[in-house]
Amino acid sequence: MKKRTLGQGLEVSAVGLGCMGMSQAYGAYDEADSLKTLDRALDLGVNFFDTAEAYGPYRNEELLGRSLASRRAGLVIATKFGFTFKAQAGDHGAISGTDGRPEHAKEVAEASLKRLRLDVIDLYYLHRADPAVPIEDTVGAMADLVRDGKVRALGLSEVSADMLRRAHAVHPIAALQSEYSLWTRDVESNGVLAACRDLGIGFVPFSPLGRGFLTGKQVGTDGLEEKDFRRSLPRFQDENLAANRLLVEAVTRMAEARGVTAAQVALAWVLAQGNDIVPIPGARRIRHLEENVAAADIALISDDLDRLNDIFAPGKVAGARYPEAFEKLTKT
Repeated sequence: MKKRTLGQGLEVSAVGLGCMGMSQAYGAYDEADSLKTLDRALDLGVNFFDTAEAYGPYRNEELLGRSLASRRAGLVIATKFGFTFKAQAGDHGAISGTDGRPEHAKEVAEASLKRLRLDVIDLYYLHRADPAVPIEDTVGAMADLVRDGKVRALGLSEVSADMLRRAHAVHPIAALQSEYSLWTRDVESNGVLAACRDLGIGFVPFSPLGRGFLTGKQVGTDGLEEKDFRRSLPRFQDENLAANRLLVEAVTRMAEARGVTAAQVALAWVLAQGNDIVPIPGARRIRHLEENVAAADIALISDDLDRLNDIFAPGKVAGARYPEAFEKLTKT
């Protein structure tokens, strides 16, 4: 597996593994299958694994702890704090707010270390900034964890360029995580990607396959389980779905002409945006993991990139990323 380097010298596989779907969000999950997928990821050279306390909640960190703790050497395990959520059985960790208080940052880190069965968290993200807490205060507490040897490097998720710069002034930030894919390209125009590069911060795109839509296999909400959260996403609804399906069909035709899959084209496009970018597509099954990892060896030519940029130019994708209520909840 090819390697790339995030900020603060974190060397990671060019394609990481987002683990949320192994424990929530996309309907029923099978931990036995997930454990097999995690084992296969290690065999393929994937060393960058992304989780959070909110995934499950808690179950995903516990799953990674069971799978990865015995093969710890060389791994970069990232987890996150900063959401509040309903933790009762059956609620699937429904997000209820944000909590960036310094004491909360430290409490969650201690709990995550136990669930992950680690002595140190390699990359500790603030999942979403808390509008009620200055970012300097939150990052200051996270920096204390670095000094105490409990965290190796710090990250932020879905913050503005200004907030990223303010945070970085308190303590070096190694990685900024945000949604980025052919159909979500906000970071190209809102200054976030440019700020990462100015400051030497690695960029980690989540949902680089558009929550499965860019694979060409997920044509809408038909067939999705009742509790699959994609049922609530505007881009999967009605007239938005019809418009977006036409965009993905163009990617599928390009992939077929090259003997690869639409998912691999979509990931290869993300990888081609810079060596400081490390996507973390999710995969619950081995065949999807292997398909994603193979994308690291696909080099798109400039004509391919230009064509994809044109197909997914700003304004051509229909619908917002999230329902309005969630957008308001997490807006900083």
